[in-house]
Amino acid sequence: MGELIDKAKGKIKETVGAATGDRSLEAEGKVDTAKGHAKEKVEDAKRAVRDAVDDDKPRRDEP
Repeated sequence: MGELIDKAKGKIKETVGAATGDRSLEAEGKVDTAKGHAKEKVEDAKRAVRDAVDDDKPRRDEP
């Protein structure tokens, strides 16, 4: 969920910075957007590991 907030906040800052000519705000927005993408990739990796571990667990009906 945090990744969505960071990406949205970043896009808003980028847009406002570009519209007002504030390069600092625009750059800050790009950083926030990148941070959101990084968080998303981390969550994807955690989910993949969790799924792989769950697939390796023996089922109750298995010996």
